Amino acid sequence: MVKIKISGDPQPNIPWEERPNECQDVIWRYSKNPIIHRNQFPTSNSIFNSAVVPFKGKFAGVFRCDDTARRMNIHFGRSEDGLHWEIEPEPIQFSIDSPAILESEYKYDPRITWLEDRYYVTWCNGYHGPTIGAGYTYDFKQFYQIENIFMPYNRNGVLFPRKIKGKFAILSRPSDRGHTPFGDMFYSESPDMTYWGCHRFVMGTRGADSSWQSTKVGPGPIPIETSEGWLLFYHGVLTSCNGFVYSMGAALLDLDEPWNVMKRTRPYLLSPQTPYECVGDVPNVVFPCATLQDPKTGRITIYYGCADTVVGLAFTYVDELLEFIEKNSL
Repeated sequence: MVKIKISGDPQPNIPWEERPNECQDVIWRYSKNPIIHRNQFPTSNSIFNSAVVPFKGKFAGVFRCDDTARRMNIHFGRSEDGLHWEIEPEPIQFSIDSPAILESEYKYDPRITWLEDRYYVTWCNGYHGPTIGAGYTYDFKQFYQIENIFMPYNRNGVLFPRKIKGKFAILSRPSDRGHTPFGDMFYSESPDMTYWGCHRFVMGTRGADSSWQSTKVGPGPIPIETSEGWLLFYHGVLTSCNGFVYSMGAALLDLDEPWNVMKRTRPYLLSPQTPYECVGDVPNVVFPCATLQDPKTGRITIYYGCADTVVGLAFTYVDELLEFIEKNSL
């Protein structure tokens, strides 16, 4: 019997694997990771940090693909089971109203959320520096790009899956032009997906009491609405003597005022420990970008980028996870 209610329709066919007998962790990895390899199609150098949603009884996704010229772009993919993916070798081509919107040096780290009547896609967009690009689709055949959400510099734009007090709402991580050595999480809202304001600080880095998130923090997958609050998976970064280390944590945000953090994990939930998380184009990265959840069973499946090279899966139960957050909160 699931105690914590997850909003949304049942999703009984999400990818799932039970916790191994020898594992005591609240989150566990899929035994056949990575599910998407770097050379999924002939011109791909790496595929990682990607977004997945249920679609017509199957699954659709927008994938970050760096090609062999090391151009960063986003591609559409489809799957029968959420494990085996067909990814289009050509990037998504967006329809636009203004040619100026299309200017983009790169696109990476997409998220997807179903909101009211369409699937919104957000990504880090190279418009005179990193900012948050946005678009939408109704059918994953035709994609429409709309105005960039913010001016540079910003990353990790994650929309909430419903309006909050009648407004579109987003989490983001303001940054600088480069591989930012800092980063806190902020909330913003909009009446129309064009004009954004009412910016609120959500949470920042920590010190020695939780040093896996001492350099920067940023939102991960689309927040999950539960009876206890918004469940947010996020990434935290430690600066080690060998560079950045990206790990995964979770927080519980107030349903009506999501900038109010009610609880937040002191220990990480998942950190780079396997070869495919520790070795790759960017070593030591666990970067969550998407979840699938089944309200009936409380199952949550997490898609995450590994070492900026491949895609892995991890699993948890909502009841166990919220109990863990409660007992291990900062």
